[in-house]
Amino acid sequence: MQSNFGLRHVILTVALALAPTPALAIDQALLPRNLSPWGMFLGADVVVKTVMVGLAVASLVTWTVWLAKIIELRRKGALALQRTRALEGNLTLAEASARAGDANDAVVQLIQSCAREAELSGGVLDDGLQERVALRLERVEAAMSRQIARGTGVLATIGAVAPFVGLFGTVWGIMNSFIGISESHTTSLAVVAPGIAEALLATALGLVAAIPAVVIYNHLVRGVANYRALLGDASAQLMLLVSRQRDQREFRLTRAAE
Repeated sequence: MQSNFGLRHVILTVALALAPTPALAIDQALLPRNLSPWGMFLGADVVVKTVMVGLAVASLVTWTVWLAKIIELRRKGALALQRTRALEGNLTLAEASARAGDANDAVVQLIQSCAREAELSGGVLDDGLQERVALRLERVEAAMSRQIARGTGVLATIGAVAPFVGLFGTVWGIMNSFIGISESHTTSLAVVAPGIAEALLATALGLVAAIPAVVIYNHLVRGVANYRALLGDASAQLMLLVSRQRDQREFRLTRAAE
């Protein structure tokens, strides 16, 4: 009886040892320990890592451009508004040029360009004076507008390209996941899930880079348009000033302006 019991115990032990491990235990063993965004980044393929780093850099560039251009627009816009209001007073072009001093902001350049044309005209009040002044002011406005808009084009590029870059990372990651399924000869979720999660993280980073870039670009475009409107007001005030002096036959400059 004892020998039969011992034999049964041995057979049961061997059967348990040879029995297949439950699928749940296998899945838990294959699951990665860290499924956080940083853990998925570390576990991603080198191509997917490169895509993620590029998108992170693009996002950093977006916020850097936003901060720099917001400060520039506010500073230059406030100064342009202040100088435009000063032109509304009862003053001559010579007085406006003298008040500008050695400053180099956009409105001052408009004043200096207008004064330069008046100097080159030698005080001749012909019909072409205002036309020549208007052409000079238009050129200065265009140059100042290009200068203030510098750097915003990169935001449009990031907003248009980042989603596709993230999609490329997703496609590459999912492709690697299917290759892993083929090599492991299993359809276990534990084998498929990490690669798909890493791939979707690339798409998420693409959207994180693209959405703020588009919103900030539209905001800066409105800011640049407002700044151009201020320069247009300043040019209009200068044209009115030239017209008044022409009607009064007083177009003498006390200071040569460059």
